[in-house]
Amino acid sequence: MNIKEILEYGIKKLKENNILDPNIKSRLVLASILNKSKEYLMVHDDEEIDQDAQKRYFDEIEKLCKNVPLQYITNKQEFMGLEFIVNENVLIPQPDTEILVEEVINICKNNFDNKEIRILDLCTGSGCIGISISKNIDNSKMVLSDISNKALEVAKVNSIKHNIDLSIIQSDLFDSINDKFDIIVSNPPYIKTNVIKTLDKEVQNEPEIALDGGEDGLKIYMKIIKKAYNFLNDNGYLCLEIGYDQKEDVIKLIENEEKYTNIYSKKDLGNNDRIIICKKK
Repeated sequence: MNIKEILEYGIKKLKENNILDPNIKSRLVLASILNKSKEYLMVHDDEEIDQDAQKRYFDEIEKLCKNVPLQYITNKQEFMGLEFIVNENVLIPQPDTEILVEEVINICKNNFDNKEIRILDLCTGSGCIGISISKNIDNSKMVLSDISNKALEVAKVNSIKHNIDLSIIQSDLFDSINDKFDIIVSNPPYIKTNVIKTLDKEVQNEPEIALDGGEDGLKIYMKIIKKAYNFLNDNGYLCLEIGYDQKEDVIKLIENEEKYTNIYSKKDLGNNDRIIICKKK
């Protein structure tokens, strides 16, 4: 089979299984297997594909038909203009989370002059948040932490890929954290347990441990907000991503602790409440 023929097969198969964007996904899968660009496939559509590559392509198309996210097949996702390695052990970085990263970068630039800024990326997953901050803030000293060792393996690969010198700690939230920080940033699990099964089927194939925020979606926020104060330096910042409908609940959790001030939120590009920032009293 040549490139044109194998793409036609993939597109047909994906359409039969009602997979969105079959043309784009079939091309991205083949481009990844051949290590070529999408444009190369268009120009060289009469090029023959060897048997090994054909088999890999057929296998990956079957995975797409079973709602495995494309990013877990190509093992990459762009975030903050950088390419990150991803697999089934980490959440796929989303554009909405860039709002959180951009705000932390602004906080760093506007509040710490040129002194070293100690930052903890809690529930780091792929490391995209902490690594993106480090790429933009030269005077940051970053620690990535996650409960999942498999996620931390991905984060380590990404830190090496982007040449970032940082520390990695396996920890259930703050259990193994011993230092204090100027900024604690986190995109924790915040989906209500009974909502997970209603999500898009591709999202359901992402790691449940990184999605499940408990019965009310607030379980992890409660733990972070209660303990973060003890791990923040004076005037340190706690920066959280939230679900679109969690602003009031999370702000209430913060206010109830009576240990934080300067609480504010910002919206994402879809005009949904997306992050909450507060400062240690």
